[in-house]
Amino acid sequence: MAGGPPKALPSTGPHSLRDMPHPLAGSSSEEAMGGDSTPSPDLLMARSFGDKDLILPNGGTPAGTSSPASPSSLLNRLQLDDDIDGETRDLFVTVDDPKKHVCTMETYITYRITTKSTRVEFDLPEYSVRRRYQDFDWLRNKLEESQPTHLIPPLPEKFVVKGVVDRFSEEFVETRRKALDKFLKRITDHPVLSFNEHFNVFLTAKDLNAYKKQGIALLTRVGESVKHVTGGYKLRSRPLEFAAIGDYLDTFALKLGTIDRIAQRIIKEEIEYLVELREYGPVYSTWSALEGELAEPLEGVSACIGNCSTALEELTDDITEEFLPVLREYILYSDSMKSVLKKRDQVQAEYEAKLEAVALRKEERPKVPADVEKCQDRMECFNADLKADMERWQNNKRHDFRQLLVGLADKNIQYYEKCLMAWESIIPLLQEKQETK
Repeated sequence: MAGGPPKALPSTGPHSLRDMPHPLAGSSSEEAMGGDSTPSPDLLMARSFGDKDLILPNGGTPAGTSSPASPSSLLNRLQLDDDIDGETRDLFVTVDDPKKHVCTMETYITYRITTKSTRVEFDLPEYSVRRRYQDFDWLRNKLEESQPTHLIPPLPEKFVVKGVVDRFSEEFVETRRKALDKFLKRITDHPVLSFNEHFNVFLTAKDLNAYKKQGIALLTRVGESVKHVTGGYKLRSRPLEFAAIGDYLDTFALKLGTIDRIAQRIIKEEIEYLVELREYGPVYSTWSALEGELAEPLEGVSACIGNCSTALEELTDDITEEFLPVLREYILYSDSMKSVLKKRDQVQAEYEAKLEAVALRKEERPKVPADVEKCQDRMECFNADLKADMERWQNNKRHDFRQLLVGLADKNIQYYEKCLMAWESIIPLLQEKQETK
């Protein structure tokens, strides 16, 4: 692997709370949702996928982080597009300082979680705690239980990480640290999840196990209702706008999965090519010992191949450490969104069944029971939260993939520039030998 500390993965910044009224906020939320009108799937997809990229602040990059050194870098030329536009944040969370713990029964890694906030929910302005992977998993489960109408960011896979054998290696630990840091930053940037009580406990409690031992906490009323929705209700038909979301997620996950598999094969072939280059270059060096006038040009070719090998190794590392993790995160993200969509369908199916039961009553004007009205409220809350989270996810996706693809293009340009420079460097040497003849 290439030397030097790994570079931080790009992170996605927050959205203005002014632009995201909560569905239960009254008349303002009705205006935000467009009253009683239901947009067509074409209009929804055009609005969700075709809008101009939003400028999102970088929530994970320290102020002193420098941009790439190359003046011709694409990242340098586009850096101004991602500048923070003065939006104020009141909660900052970082994951760093991984440490290995060796015990009698197990060996595991913990990470330092540093939190700085001016919110009244926090007793202190700054906290520092250590957490292991299973603590992050506990947090995500709690968020799913207590916020069933919202999209919960995915965690990195616990056991299956392609291309990594040793889960205690520096490369694996650093890749996981970046993913865990992004997981917390996405929660931090969410206008609802960031205020969740379990998230507060995760960030501040010195002994998180004490909370875990209390057993399953009581769910919120919405979560309780969703949990007890059984498969006895069958959804008649999913609304067009949510059907469009489901179709998009299926296609999106399929495309990313294909890109991931092909990228894996490309990396494998590049690693095999790299092995050949490392054997190929020294042959010219040993050959030069047998020659007179050709000795210096042959040494130049050997050095040139060595420089190309180094450049290829750096490119492969960049793709492995920065490109592939983002693909995998968004594949998992699409699964999380499908899960929320399925829960929404279950609530709608329950509502339809109860409404039909009321209609079958032998009354001229049957009164709608309170439980039916509550079910309708849950469905409307699901619809509003799912739409808001889908829009936020689309904005984050556009920002992340735009930044990712620009970085990928920049890394490839740098690779070919280094190879071109290496081969051009031996041309004067060869020309000089020809002139001396």
